[in-house]
Amino acid sequence: MGLIQYGDDPVTEISLKSYSNSREVKSAIEKIAQKGGLSNVGKALSYINKHYFSDVNGNRGGAPNVAVVLVDGWPTDKVEEASRLARESGINIFFVTIEGADDNEKQNLVETNFVDKVGVLSQSWFALRKAVQPLVKRVCDTDRLVCSKTCLNANDIAFVIDGSSSVGTGNFRTVLQFVANITREFEISDTDTRVGAVQYTYEQRLEFGFGQYNNKAELLNAIKRINYWSGGTSTGAAITYAAEQLFSKSKPNKRKIMIVITDGRSYDDVRAPALAVHRQGVIAYSIGIAWAAQDELEYIATDPDKEHSFFVDEFDNLYKFVPKIIHNICQEFNSQPRN
Repeated sequence: MGLIQYGDDPVTEISLKSYSNSREVKSAIEKIAQKGGLSNVGKALSYINKHYFSDVNGNRGGAPNVAVVLVDGWPTDKVEEASRLARESGINIFFVTIEGADDNEKQNLVETNFVDKVGVLSQSWFALRKAVQPLVKRVCDTDRLVCSKTCLNANDIAFVIDGSSSVGTGNFRTVLQFVANITREFEISDTDTRVGAVQYTYEQRLEFGFGQYNNKAELLNAIKRINYWSGGTSTGAAITYAAEQLFSKSKPNKRKIMIVITDGRSYDDVRAPALAVHRQGVIAYSIGIAWAAQDELEYIATDPDKEHSFFVDEFDNLYKFVPKIIHNICQEFNSQPRN
């Protein structure tokens, strides 16, 4: 636990590794002198994102990063963009505002609809104590932190879908439902998670690219409208195609996730294409059904295989893996190093 004070500029009062028990932290907090100045919350959030939650400052990879931001009055700089970037970096942000802007502060306001944009818990000075218990309860719910909105709005996800003859029309509809069920868990927009889809047989077809559908309803309808192709199975070529058509257009601040769904052995090599996308920083999941080859599923999946490779005997059992995949995506998100 640490503390940053901000006014015109943010400054670290207590770093994450300064103290090892609550008594020392309380004592240090009591000695902090007020800075004064403006209320540059956006600058403080950028500072938290770029400097505070770093390994050098004592950040631990497996622990969720949480920022409780107290705002007295109203921010005097832009908050929305800085807040979004911090969330995309894996920081769970809780805003607590005390009072509103007074007449002198109003002339410095940049975003007058700040409350609507970022979502806050508003209190008066006298009621501030009431916010403590609900806030502590929420911050201590680590499962909700692991799968908070933070990890659900920071991805470019490519589904690579087997459309070979062995799948069949009915089973293909089940696969599309599986794709929709995963997609439904994410925050969909051009600045949140974006989803693209490729269907493959011997050939490949881009069904839709990243950012083509920027709200969840349109995206789910697009998934439902994908037409079954039918043909052979060239999974390796499909992985390469997805990298070229989708991940080449990824945004630098997004995690790249590929979910390959197949029901049989590929007619081409999957090992080299999979290795190439791994080296590009793509996190690959392999979902095998029925006659899928275990060795190929393991080649496709990012290490460790048991966290990224799944197999079911029947298409109707695909739905069982949706919570596990979402949980793994979020767990991995919170465990990534922040330098």
